[in-house]
Amino acid sequence: MKDLPQTFRYEQNDLAAAGIDSWPDLRDLSDATLSRLVRTGRSSARNLHRLRGMAVLVCDLELAPQDAALLMHAGIASASALAACTPERLVRQTGRLERSLGSGRRAVVDLTIAQHWIRRARQLTN
Repeated sequence: MKDLPQTFRYEQNDLAAAGIDSWPDLRDLSDATLSRLVRTGRSSARNLHRLRGMAVLVCDLELAPQDAALLMHAGIASASALAACTPERLVRQTGRLERSLGSGRRAVVDLTIAQHWIRRARQLTN
């Protein structure tokens, strides 16, 4: 969890101070623990919940953190939401997000990748 975006710097510091330094540790945090981190540190509840959602995607679907972040920001925040997608919809949603960010790079998610992720999510949710 060392390469989190700068927007999560407070969360990264608070998680490290609490001894949470891996995606599985973050995934397994309870709501009570997240609330305590918000009360005692500089973390925001929104960012901690977002990071925990990313951790679920990273751990359960074996996605790279940047792919999990892309899915979260595209509105696909769980394995069940991903399993309910069609490959075309997933490519459209992630492509729309990348275009709105104006990165100018080639789309990360193509139909082959989308099918692979969806297949993995469906196996997990069944």
